[in-house]
Amino acid sequence: MYESFYGFAEKPFSLTPDPKYLYRSESHANAFELLQYAIERREGFVVITGDIGTGKTTLCRALLEHTDPRTFTALLLNPFLSEEDLLTAILQDLGILSRGEQRLAGRRPTKQELVNTLNEFLLSLVPLGARAVLIVDEAQNLPLPILEQIRILSNLETDKEKLLQIILVGQPNLVPLLRSPELRQLDQRISVRYQLSPLTEEETGAYVSHRLAIARPMRVVLFTPAALALVYRYSSGIPRTINMLCDRALLAGYTAEAARIDEALITTAAEALDLEPVEPRKPTWFHRLLRRS
Repeated sequence: MYESFYGFAEKPFSLTPDPKYLYRSESHANAFELLQYAIERREGFVVITGDIGTGKTTLCRALLEHTDPRTFTALLLNPFLSEEDLLTAILQDLGILSRGEQRLAGRRPTKQELVNTLNEFLLSLVPLGARAVLIVDEAQNLPLPILEQIRILSNLETDKEKLLQIILVGQPNLVPLLRSPELRQLDQRISVRYQLSPLTEEETGAYVSHRLAIARPMRVVLFTPAALALVYRYSSGIPRTINMLCDRALLAGYTAEAARIDEALITTAAEALDLEPVEPRKPTWFHRLLRRS
């Protein structure tokens, strides 16, 4: 509704993980560069964690867009698969099997046949100097048998290098899951770990400006400094919450025919979303002492 009023080419605060909207905060830029480095160096297992709404899926999508033509990728978004369906999905995403192709000589292939097909493909990449990367999103929801199957896939290797790099992306509870006794072998193979942080207050303002600029409004849309400070208080720097709040604030701005989004419109949007502001932490006696010194 408000897109035509402000002249946006598209909704600036959509909840879909569109990679062009990735804002490279310090934490997101570090994660992105670390993932690129890990792929380039064939690091094997990588684990990226972050709270709900911190932009993990958007980060994955952006990473896929920036891989070179010699990198074959598979992105799994559904953790609730059988072992055979997991392998089939990987083969389809890598382009080895066409979508819907799940039968071999009139029957479903066995798990071992699927693994053999994947191994043959990965070996064929070696003389080409190419690589394959598997990204598993929402990995904290993977059942133990599926995680064990993924660990087994990491055994596909030559004498010199891993044939399949695996990136597990999930919420913070993925960490204790991987450290459980049943997954100790997998946990020991993780060479890179990184946790995404929420945006700072300064980054929150830059994030809002970044998304507005990409959506290309035909008229000036201004979030006042006080409004941006309030966005941070309501969102704690979580990108998904920022998107929900700013989207609703623009709707309230459209209703009020306002190009300037102020504190009152942010408050109206927060009330509609039933959000409560997070009060800034009061300095402890120790921090007050440091300030005096």
